[in-house]
Amino acid sequence: MNGSNPPAGPAVPTSPDVPAALLPLLGTDEEVIAFFAGVADLDATDPASHELGDGIRLASGARLEQFARAGSGDAFCFVGDGGEERPVVYVSLDGGAGLLALGLPELVRLCLVAPWWRDAPGRTAEGLRVVADEYREDRPDFDRRRDRAAQALGLDPAGLPSEAAALTRLVELSRGPVAADCLVVGYDGGPLAPLFDAAPGTP
Repeated sequence: MNGSNPPAGPAVPTSPDVPAALLPLLGTDEEVIAFFAGVADLDATDPASHELGDGIRLASGARLEQFARAGSGDAFCFVGDGGEERPVVYVSLDGGAGLLALGLPELVRLCLVAPWWRDAPGRTAEGLRVVADEYREDRPDFDRRRDRAAQALGLDPAGLPSEAAALTRLVELSRGPVAADCLVVGYDGGPLAPLFDAAPGTP
């Protein structure tokens, strides 16, 4: 889809420890690929193969550009025109979609600290803790791999957000004004199901 303008929304926070271009590193750096494709299930190694199916588009008419995929075929997409500062939405083959981050740097941090974010919707804080513990049990070298990937991206591991902060941010975004501008519709023209419950008061 081609569009003229990205959706309106708050400015994306920037940080001096973020490289000018993260996407090339996600697709070429071995340490980064080992974590993002192998642990976080975000594969940006073959951009030419990243193409949304016909009919998947933004309700606003703005551009929806896939830049990475999950192993299932789900898509990570930029919204609007511009660079890595654009909002990022996730489009699932199961018929769901939602805003994940205001810019690639924020998505990178989410994936580094909580790569199990897909299991977050509808879970209590206790349930999420169980998911995180199980994830780490299956990957005893998780911290080492995360830290090496962060350093390869020019990020200080000590400066990453906590898991709780990253997940709280997901909920905030799902209830914010940018999420409405990032509504994804499917083949029948109807909106895809939200990834996260946007109703206030939901755990």
